[in-house]
Amino acid sequence: MNLISPVLACNNLVHCFGALRATDKVSLSLFPGEVHGLIGPNGAGKSTLIQLLSGGLYPTSGSLTLLGEDITQQPPHERVARGLARSFQVTNIFKNLTVNDNLLFAVQAVAGSSFRFWSPRNARADLLEQAMALARQCGIKLETLNKTAGLLAHGEQRKLEFALALASEPEVLLLDEPMAGMGVVETRRLAELIQQLKGQYAILLVEHDMQTVFSLADRISVLDAGKIIASGKPDEIRDDPAVITAYLGQDADTAASWAA
Repeated sequence: MNLISPVLACNNLVHCFGALRATDKVSLSLFPGEVHGLIGPNGAGKSTLIQLLSGGLYPTSGSLTLLGEDITQQPPHERVARGLARSFQVTNIFKNLTVNDNLLFAVQAVAGSSFRFWSPRNARADLLEQAMALARQCGIKLETLNKTAGLLAHGEQRKLEFALALASEPEVLLLDEPMAGMGVVETRRLAELIQQLKGQYAILLVEHDMQTVFSLADRISVLDAGKIIASGKPDEIRDDPAVITAYLGQDADTAASWAA
């Protein structure tokens, strides 16, 4: 029995699109410092659940708590202020600005200050140091700081997005398919970054790359047809007959790649 209180918990979340139940009484808890993987076949309801957790959608029924406080009806910006941050399937950065300006905008938004580009650099030395700290934390190369963010390789853009999310000093980090569109090398580098963040934040990792999920996650929950059909340690999930059936029913190659 886990005596530590979850930092994020949803209880019997239901969300309907007309007659379709995209999430069907989903209950899930995320504990401090853990990486909790969320997997499931295409159309299982993973994106809907992430939207419910982050505030992009509101549940038809059920409840959601963050650090013990009910946030079921709170809008996204209030959830961010209370310690929830997320990344997106499609990289969400200011692509026309430099990497450095992206970082500065993020830290100044949290600080509530007004950064002026024509001010002497040392006038806002605190913001600059925070921006550099985020760059170091997320493995952003110093030589890229003055480059236009949209011109970076996909993996480097993902690192920048992580840095923007971490600028809000969250307790919980929702990662929505961070490896999407990446090659083998970029995937490995981003997995290394998530491994470095592990223990510092409670991370919910939604990802199709099974090898990455099983290597990083402390626990894994499996969503199928809007319902959690299994939840446990990676070895338990790998051997669960219901999970294997859910994947084999849609994609035998995918199931075989992680169930073997």
